[in-house]
Amino acid sequence: MHLSPLPQKQLKCGSYLLDLSEPQVMGILNVTPDSFSDGGQHHQKEKAYAHAMQMIGDGASIIDIGGESTRPGASSVEIEEEIRRVVPVVEMLSKEKIILSIDTSQPEVIKAAIEAGAHIWNDVRALTRPQAIETAAQLDIPVIIMHMRGEPTTMNQLDQYGDVVAEVMHELSQRIQDALDHGIRVENIVVDPGFGFAKNAGQNLKLLNELWKFNAMGYPILSGLSRKRFIGEALQGATADQRAIGSVAGHLISLQQGASIVRVHDVKAMVDAIRVWQAALNA
Repeated sequence: MHLSPLPQKQLKCGSYLLDLSEPQVMGILNVTPDSFSDGGQHHQKEKAYAHAMQMIGDGASIIDIGGESTRPGASSVEIEEEIRRVVPVVEMLSKEKIILSIDTSQPEVIKAAIEAGAHIWNDVRALTRPQAIETAAQLDIPVIIMHMRGEPTTMNQLDQYGDVVAEVMHELSQRIQDALDHGIRVENIVVDPGFGFAKNAGQNLKLLNELWKFNAMGYPILSGLSRKRFIGEALQGATADQRAIGSVAGHLISLQQGASIVRVHDVKAMVDAIRVWQAALNA
């Protein structure tokens, strides 16, 4: 593993500036009935709001709201249903001083969410849906471009790599070039290597060990490995709700290699780990 400083950059999120030279914790808010780790827990908007406020209190600087599960084999959601799940929660949270990101692949969903007060588009499909890339350019918002092959229903069969790090970087670079060609601004792009998406346990661990190589791409990095299956395998079969400490360890390894944002279920544990790490750095 190679230690890397965080980039001296800021991400403009509506009227907010996100300082990427400091570790930023993105709290996961799944407003779905079927997400792999916390599906159904925050499906009603009042519960979702309460959970988001808890994460903000625990130190999250971004709340990532998702209305469609992208776990392996997850079924698709109608656009109207996804909007119905996401937008009321955005409207409630937009009154708080917090950056809101939307975990969606649908241009219609992101447009409705931005209008309701959201700031960032987090797209696991890297703007490949029809009109997605044009919509991102038009909205002129930060976009998180994640690496995945296929769809959640097919991705587990697509984990054949010679050199997983080089190939993920190459495929991400192609998506970024397409984004730039369509008018998305350089300063709006964040990359995510896509832990758990079309990658097996060994490949995920190699990506984690060599995450520092992604700094050469020149974009801020988001690491999202919270409670993923490969963390459970490294912990010799831990279930999703037993992977909090393993996830914190993985994200700390990511931050040490230059990732600016970690996308987590367990905000307080992550914030505590970052505080200890920073206290040691500053001693």
